[in-house]
Parts: sequence; structure tokens; C-alpha cells
Amino acid sequence: MTNAHVIVGAGLGGAKAAQTLREEGFTGPVVLIGDEHERPYERPPLSKGYLLGKDEREKIYVHTPHWYAEHDVDLRLGTRVTAVDPAAHQVTMADGSVLAYAKLLLTTGSTPRPLAVPGAELAGVHYLRQAHESDRLKDAFQPGARIVVIGAGRIGLETAAAAVSAGARVTVLEAAELPLLRVLGREVARIFADLHRARGVDLRTSARIAELTGNARTVDAVLLADGTRIPADAVVVGVGISPNTDLATVAGLAVDNGIVTDEHLRASAVDVYAAGDVANAYHPFLGRHIRVEHWANALNRPQAAARAMLGQEVSYDRLPYFYTDQYDLGMEYTGYVEPDGYDQVVFRGDRASGEFVAFWLAGGRVLAGMNVNVWDVTEPIQKLIRSREIVDPARLADPLAPLESLSNSAG
Repeated sequence: MTNAHVIVGAGLGGAKAAQTLREEGFTGPVVLIGDEHERPYERPPLSKGYLLGKDEREKIYVHTPHWYAEHDVDLRLGTRVTAVDPAAHQVTMADGSVLAYAKLLLTTGSTPRPLAVPGAELAGVHYLRQAHESDRLKDAFQPGARIVVIGAGRIGLETAAAAVSAGARVTVLEAAELPLLRVLGREVARIFADLHRARGVDLRTSARIAELTGNARTVDAVLLADGTRIPADAVVVGVGISPNTDLATVAGLAVDNGIVTDEHLRASAVDVYAAGDVANAYHPFLGRHIRVEHWANALNRPQAAARAMLGQEVSYDRLPYFYTDQYDLGMEYTGYVEPDGYDQVVFRGDRASGEFVAFWLAGGRVLAGMNVNVWDVTEPIQKLIRSREIVDPARLADPLAPLESLSNSAG
């Protein structure tokens, strides 16, 4: 099987890469290897529609059960790759079997960061990355249940919203001054703090966790550094994720906050590519390497990597994009801003109404935009960002001024 195109990581990214190889006419062997026993599925529903009980389980999967056989994709589930040998063009599985490859794509994803305090190993402490973990949270989110969420990032806030919707009593503990502070900055982060507090969430910021306590090996409370004890029937931990780079590191690939790739998604070894959460890829528009942990990146970058594996000219420069749904707030964010990498936030629309667009600017240029309960504006926001033109903040804030009119090249 020396002409095989092998994909390690059978999530959304791996499945879409396999699909792209077939759609682009590759007729050789395609092997898709994943350590989970579930066929490839999408992760956003795990903290959104599926967790809320709005979506059936079948909706989370990327393809039907028969798609892989019908497209001659060798899907190997429950299989762990233990080593990559770039020189020999081989991967080794946990059972000792060896598979040769012509091209290799690593879409190994990421793993939730563990909570490093005493008691973190107790039963009733949950993380959310896999489908079975979402099932456990659905069981835990019951009317009157005391749910403590540690971490007010996107996953933490979405699970908090799902718990509130189920009738649970929810406390959210965040180490920073505001939720989503590093991503959105103080001006916009306050909106999410107000949103959750208005729904009855006990949001405690600048919180320091000292310990999780338990009764009969099951968590019963979260103890803060100041001595405060918060009773808990279940704890959800969402304190970030770490890219799964162990295979790449042992194989001698360049690793720096993810597997380092160029704009073509090529890693530092010949015929090895990386995409999705695990890749720290050079972004030609932004002029720097970035690692993006969101759904759109897992969807699109592996498809670009698959085309690059086939020898096509690929330069991945899609702007980062993510979305979230919390209660009746739907949000889309487009662009990229480092913490403190902006000097102005401009709001278009009335924040109090819950329908507005926020723009992050530096030197008068739009770096990113976030639309909240306002739809069909992602494309003009992208064009504004890509134009790199200096815009008039007054016109940017004016809902009557079409976004398409704000730059010479945005039309």
C-alpha cells in the first residue's frame, strides 16, 4: 500500500480530507485512522444543539455509516497510532502493525487541559470533547441540579447556557476579570458577562480554584482559594485545550504550539501535512503562524491539505471564523486580533437590543468583526478586513451606511 494516502485523526477534519481526496479524483488507497470508536462527527453540537436536546444524535456525524465503504475509504476506528517514521514513510499502530504511506495528513486534534487541583479526578467532574461526554452532561443537567462550570471560555459558556436551559442552578468560575476576555477584549466581554448574569448564572470572575471536595469519591463542592465553598452535583471543566502533538514531536517534526506548517499545510518532513486544531500554520494574509481551534478551521483547512497532498497549488488564507449560540444570542466572529492588538472597538447598532455588530480596529483598519443576532454580514465584514483600508469610524457605526460601501475594494 505504498501509494496510500493516510490520515491520522478521524474527526471532522480527517473525514473531510478523505472526502476531498475522492472528490478531487484520487483513486489510490485512502486510510482514515481514529482512536475513538465513533465514526467521524462534528464537535460543535456537543455543546450546542445536541447537548440542548434539539438535535438527534445522527445529526452530529459527518457522513452516513455506509459512506466510507461506498467511497473505498478504509476507516479504522478504535485504532491508536503510536509512531510516525517520516524517513521510512510509515506509521505504527498500537498493535504493532505498520502501514506505509505515500502522503500523510495529521489531523490529531486537541485534548482538554486537565484541572490541576486536588480532587480533579473525582467522579462527577466532566470535560467536553467527545460525544459520550456530551451524553454524560445531558444526564447531569437536571432541574435543580447544582452545576459548577470552571472556565468562562466559549465551551464553558455554552455548557452553562445548556445547563440553565435544563433548569439547573449554575455557577461559572473564571480566573480572568471577564469571560472570553482574551478573545474579545473588555468592551465586548462585558456583554457576555451581562448575558449570563441576566439568566440567573452566578458568574464569579477572578476566581481561584483551590480544591474539589468529594463524598464517597463523587464531587460535592468546589473550594476557592479565599475559602468559599460552592456546593456541586457536577463540575464542568473548560480551561482550554492542548494540541495533540506527541506523534509529531517523537517523529522529529517542527512543533511550536502545534505542528508547524507552511501556507500549503506542509509540515517539516517530506510528504507530511497537518491541519485542524493541531496545526500552527503560516497564514499568508496575516503574515504569521496561527493555530485556530474552531469548527470552520477543522472543516476547511483539511480540505486544502488534501488538495495539496494531490499536488495542487494551495495557499490557505481563509480568515478565522467561529460562532456561538447562547440562550437567544447567536454570534459570528470573523478575523483575527491578538489580545491588546487593537486600539478601538466600534459598535454598529444598539447593544441593549441584542442586535449589533462590533468591529475591532487598529490604526483605523478593521481587524475583526462580530455580528450578534444580525445575519448575512460575514462576507462584507471579510471584505472590509481584506481591504486593509482605513475606514471612517462614524460611518462604520452607522447602520444606514452599507458595509459594502465603506472601502474602495469592498464592493
